Amino acid sequence: MTWDIFVALLAATVLAGTPLLYATMGELITERSGVLNLGVEGMMIMGAFFAFFVQFKTGNPWLATLAAGVGAACLGLLHGVVCLIFQGNQTVSGLALTIFGVGLSDYLGAPFIGEKTVGFQPFDVPLLSDIPVLGPVFFQHDPLVYLSYVLPWAVMWFFRRTSLGLALCASGESPDAVQAAGLDPVRMRWLGIAAGAFFVGVGGAYLSLCATHMWTHNLTAGKGWIAVALVIFAFWRPRRAMLGAYLFGGIMAFQLRLQALGTSIPSSLMMMLPYALTILALLFSSARGKGRNAPAALGENISPGA
Repeated sequence: MTWDIFVALLAATVLAGTPLLYATMGELITERSGVLNLGVEGMMIMGAFFAFFVQFKTGNPWLATLAAGVGAACLGLLHGVVCLIFQGNQTVSGLALTIFGVGLSDYLGAPFIGEKTVGFQPFDVPLLSDIPVLGPVFFQHDPLVYLSYVLPWAVMWFFRRTSLGLALCASGESPDAVQAAGLDPVRMRWLGIAAGAFFVGVGGAYLSLCATHMWTHNLTAGKGWIAVALVIFAFWRPRRAMLGAYLFGGIMAFQLRLQALGTSIPSSLMMMLPYALTILALLFSSARGKGRNAPAALGENISPGA
């Protein structure tokens, strides 16, 4: 492998990891509020469709990205209705949301399969893009990639330095303590669901506006499920989520490069690599007992009047 190919692989790692980073951070926010949402795949693919549709009709990628986030947030709020109002099972509701989102995207997107759109275009960051190695790897991409660099640090600051972020995290640890402090833990969970789903939708928008510039069937290809696993892999920590997203993105980029080089390894086996790594990551986390880092009240329903 030449040096140029290695640098290109690192740049592809960043690109492949970006949608995973957005989706992982969204699910992390939701779970830190105490709500388990397994509907990431459904919200992500609907975000991809909303972004493509609005971009196709208006030609405005920023409006399309906003539509993706808001559309995914609306789907996430359906999960909130089931779990926070009707006290339904969070696991079952999340699975149903994935099935609903994937099916709805197939139905709505059927007339647009194969249609292309412009979306975001890459541009070089002045001065930074000229830095050897670091420039091509990090600073010659599209705007959503650049925004993703800031997201984990912004979320970490929100959790640690703002009263709203502290209350949201406390709702995932001890809803009773939040209630005793005069705050509403249910309202905090609504916020966690909506904000988390918004970023999941932006991750979907990246796929249709930046990665493919088109609409096709099964655009997310299981990336939502990888994001759910990455939250556990990252031990519910934003910075580790960023590293995990790029690690998994690197595996995806690597298997694509192997296919392009015409190796004798079966393509189906190489396509399995990211998902095999997901299983290994979960086994590693379980073996080390890192599930204890999960929010104490994760997945537990609380009544509106609690």
